[in-house]
Amino acid sequence: MHPLLNIGVRAARRAGDLVVRHINQLDAIKVDSKGRHDFVSEVDRMAEDDIIQTVRRSYPDHAFLAEESGASGAGNDAEYVWIIDPLDGTTNFLHGFPVFCISIAVMHRGRIEHGVIYDPLRQELFTASRGTGATVDGRRMRVSETRTLEKSLLGTGYPYKPGSEWIDAYMGMLKAAMQETSGVRRPGAAALDLAYVAAGRLDGFWEIGLNIWDIAAGTLMIQECGGIVTDLDGRDGWQQSGNLVAGNPKVHEALLQLIEPHLTPELRR
Repeated sequence: MHPLLNIGVRAARRAGDLVVRHINQLDAIKVDSKGRHDFVSEVDRMAEDDIIQTVRRSYPDHAFLAEESGASGAGNDAEYVWIIDPLDGTTNFLHGFPVFCISIAVMHRGRIEHGVIYDPLRQELFTASRGTGATVDGRRMRVSETRTLEKSLLGTGYPYKPGSEWIDAYMGMLKAAMQETSGVRRPGAAALDLAYVAAGRLDGFWEIGLNIWDIAAGTLMIQECGGIVTDLDGRDGWQQSGNLVAGNPKVHEALLQLIEPHLTPELRR
């Protein structure tokens, strides 16, 4: 295992243990609102701080881009940047709904090189390094071999922010997917959904308006497992837009065709 990935695994496991220790104390956890349907708990902040401190002990000159604390460290010219979502699925966690994870990625000179996604309840560890593949608990992962939408199981996430300009377009996509596939799932933790695509548990995934810390680790895993990641119209701007379509090659192509009629001009950019 690459030394950077090894530190990422250590940080993710430590943060996961911290999160799980609080799962039976939900009533006592302080929660702040970042906006309607968008919450942050003191557990998010504690887990994020623990991850950063774990990394800094080994790599004091590296920079960070984290969901709660933003950019920190060596500045905009940093060679290495750690991209951190300390608790993807905060709303699930706060309700005791057992779907959430820790996501950590390492970017080197603007390219994602390593990724870790850790499900602390199932104690499943997903890892990837560019050019060497991806694993779950040490076992090699591959995307599924499903060839048609009719037989596929898809993951998605709703554009949940109030007044979202994309809600009508998204609902058209969702209706089409429900009619054309074996099923659509919305567990509520995008990073874990992407790990499941890499592991072949989901055949494809799409969502609008994600952040880089939601997708950095999982997209690398999918690519290392033979899958494809693009934006909604098949181009390569997904890191900037946060609009994402992913899947094995056949399902990805079919999913692009399914959502294309519902794209607004803004979603085609």
